[in-house]
Amino acid sequence: MKTIQLAGLALAMTASFATAGGDGWMTDFEAAQKKAAAENKDLLVDFTGSDWCSWCIKLNEEVFSHDAFKKGVADKFVLVELDFPRDKSGISEAVQKQNAELQEKFQVKGFPTILLLDAQGRPFAQTGYQPGGPEKYVTHLDELRAKRVERDQAFAAAEKLTGMEKAKALVGALKSLPENHLGHYAEITAQIAELDPKDETGFVAAQTRKNAMAALQKDVMAAMRSGKPDEVIAKIDQFIADNKVVGDEKQALLGMKMNPLLGAKKFDEAAKVIDELIAASPESKAAKFAAEFKPRLQKMKEDAAKPKKPNPPHGQPGHVHGAE
Repeated sequence: MKTIQLAGLALAMTASFATAGGDGWMTDFEAAQKKAAAENKDLLVDFTGSDWCSWCIKLNEEVFSHDAFKKGVADKFVLVELDFPRDKSGISEAVQKQNAELQEKFQVKGFPTILLLDAQGRPFAQTGYQPGGPEKYVTHLDELRAKRVERDQAFAAAEKLTGMEKAKALVGALKSLPENHLGHYAEITAQIAELDPKDETGFVAAQTRKNAMAALQKDVMAAMRSGKPDEVIAKIDQFIADNKVVGDEKQALLGMKMNPLLGAKKFDEAAKVIDELIAASPESKAAKFAAEFKPRLQKMKEDAAKPKKPNPPHGQPGHVHGAE
């Protein structure tokens, strides 16, 4: 309990530090949620790399730093900056930990990522850099915020229904939201599962498969970080076998095998994976890209087989003085 309290205190203290976005931005996500709930606002969460990400810096300079933006969102959003700078000296360990956890929770893979959330922390829209200046960006955010209004209206309409009709209405409401964030609507998914026990809508099965894919990707990344390429390949093969994966989904999984295979210089196995990937859905973009990659793979194999030339001794031809 004391650890939690100390972490909360550290976040509260650092929340007053200057942010790249300037005044009006919070860094304590939990405090921002409470503020949004109290003021009946949504959250605008900026995942940024303030000292290295060129598009993040551009978005800040062209939009976030201007009064027109600040005034345009003041009565609609609580602004939250989650920064991932190279120089972390100005960010406490508590905030760094919070930011990393939120990056994983919301599956943020690139910067800048702008998430719009309700006060409960449920995403309803996602965007990033947009050209045109602060006024145009505010208009863009207003259009995205309308999605939350539509979502709430759809949820309210569903509450007036029962049984399968309600299940279908809830599925329809969720399908209007960013697909990669539906995992944050677990309560709604649970309602759908209860109302549609035979899964006639197919929604629960689709979400279950998607969650399994996300868990697999997480396991694969962990295995890659720990330098266990064979474990990565085994996990993917097992998933394909257990779930009878076909088509585009199978291609995505086979594509995940390429990095560990190439890293381990298993070029012949990689070639077999490419052929299997193409066969899974021959007319897809992934298949065409794989076919184009085959000559490069052969070249990588040939280069790896060539004996390495020894470095010339110090002072002999080929050595450039002063290049140490």
